[in-house]
Amino acid sequence: MAFDLVQYFAEQIKLQKPQLFNQYPAQEKNQFISEINALTLGKLITLIQENESSIYQEIQNQDALYIQEISRHLTTSAHNQSELNKSELESAITEMLSLQLNEIKQLDTTGSLGHSGVKELLIGQIEHLSGYAEDWVWSTNNLLELKGSKPLIQEEISLDETMKEFNLMVHQQQTDHAAASDQAIEANTSIPAWAKIAEPLVALVILWILYQAATQMFS
Repeated sequence: MAFDLVQYFAEQIKLQKPQLFNQYPAQEKNQFISEINALTLGKLITLIQENESSIYQEIQNQDALYIQEISRHLTTSAHNQSELNKSELESAITEMLSLQLNEIKQLDTTGSLGHSGVKELLIGQIEHLSGYAEDWVWSTNNLLELKGSKPLIQEEISLDETMKEFNLMVHQQQTDHAAASDQAIEANTSIPAWAKIAEPLVALVILWILYQAATQMFS
């Protein structure tokens, strides 16, 4: 199972954006954070499925106008059923989407994930998002495969445990890359069968040339 960005982002939002939805009771605050977390992360998944090169560049070099465009698109979607008013929702989406992009960039840098690693990480979140939000969220961000999904039973873990999980994932990825490199080197340096068969013939040719030279020298 892929590293859980859903829970990781939820923890980071509470740590980095403690003022977000503070005007609401705790239960409503957590509900809004969960909905928008799923809404924005799901949108990143659909974007990387559609054009992985483009969204990877946005992760590396964030464009405020691009983030605002996504926020406005999600806010004004006909499928959006958020209880928040439009201006409050758009502002919250912008904040949380910016945070998510920053965190993904840091994870990319820390783990040397690269283009394909970031895509694999994001696509792997689909299983963690299963049943995480109501269907209107998946209709809004176009992650339609999760419509009607039921939550997977997962044990809640701390942020420290989440980071240990990420480090384990990075270690496994590096091990796989090293193994692939070793196999490639071994394949390149191994002696082909035809070369082994030709070795005696080459030796005979060299001996014949030496014999001819010696014969001419002493004749």
